[in-house]
Amino acid sequence: MHISAKADYAARALVELARDSARPLTCEAIASSQMIPFRFLKSVVGELRRGGLVRSQRGCEGGYWLSRPAEEITLLDVVRAVDGEVFTLRGEPLAALAYPAPAAGLPGVWRSVEASAAALLGAVTIAALLTAGGHDAADPATAQDGTAARPPARTGAGEDRLAGVA
Repeated sequence: MHISAKADYAARALVELARDSARPLTCEAIASSQMIPFRFLKSVVGELRRGGLVRSQRGCEGGYWLSRPAEEITLLDVVRAVDGEVFTLRGEPLAALAYPAPAAGLPGVWRSVEASAAALLGAVTIAALLTAGGHDAADPATAQDGTAARPPARTGAGEDRLAGVA
């Protein structure tokens, strides 16, 4: 699976804009703060503007703002604004994908992966990323206050054998 640089940079730019919503931020300021190549960021922010996620103001006091509250912008919105589809196969959407037997079940698996990823991305807002404070904003084991929940109690010796296996 592949997360595009555009989606990553776009999400980071939006979190930066959400952090300081009192004034517009320039692409230079965002690029510097997030260590994103300026020219690439200009292109990404243009796509975010066309996607309705940021608004801009020209002039010496100009820059970019979020177009709506950070609580209303999800990572799914971000990915769709800059990449279009969440997943593609050889550049084509998965909706019409079909294979002959015996691989006929595989497109359903790919669509399920896409649906799961879209559900996760749709559940994580820019505001949640901003308040995560270095914790995984999508991890259900992370409490609302940013502290990690206690690990589950150990139940058997077999777990020692599986420690560190992902």
